Amino acid sequence: MDQERPLRERLIDAGAELVASEGTGALGLREIARRAGVSHGAPRRYFPTHHSLLSAIARRGFADLGGRVAALEAGAAQSPPRERVRAIGRAYVGYALENPGMFALMFRHDLLDSAGQAPSDEPRLRESTLPLFALFVSLVGRCGAAEPSVTAAALWANLHGVAQLWRWGSLPLALGEDPAVGVERLVDAAVDAHLGGVPA
Repeated sequence: MDQERPLRERLIDAGAELVASEGTGALGLREIARRAGVSHGAPRRYFPTHHSLLSAIARRGFADLGGRVAALEAGAAQSPPRERVRAIGRAYVGYALENPGMFALMFRHDLLDSAGQAPSDEPRLRESTLPLFALFVSLVGRCGAAEPSVTAAALWANLHGVAQLWRWGSLPLALGEDPAVGVERLVDAAVDAHLGGVPA
């Protein structure tokens, strides 16, 4: 842990490393403080509640995922909307499989301080989660869906389920571990199922 970095960032770094290595169950204030090399009371100077620290860690995950999607979108402005939805879906599921601990934390709004305290130069967690969904809704609408928000929400839930069930081994088991049926093919099938025969 870089002792020269501001303490607030060191605490978030420690939490992000902890969730990556041990999952959300390990994200106690004492352990995060220990890994950051400070007393167990030090996090309270920057994070008045445990939830506010977890929210800051989750924002790090949304920034990472958002950066991946932004990079895809930067090179896809001329691509058909359906292909962009497909690419975002693959990136989303890929991120979930590469970062299962962070992914599990990011969407636990029941645990996180969604409306709570964030520094004035950072968005609240709830505002961090919405831009990706808004992009998804826009692209789904451009594919001709009659109810873009509902269709995008259903597709998102489907992709989230693909990620979870694949990581838990349920989908490979159900599919007989057929090497021809990988995650990308499941993402494509989910996109086609929700967007149906509407034109791209």
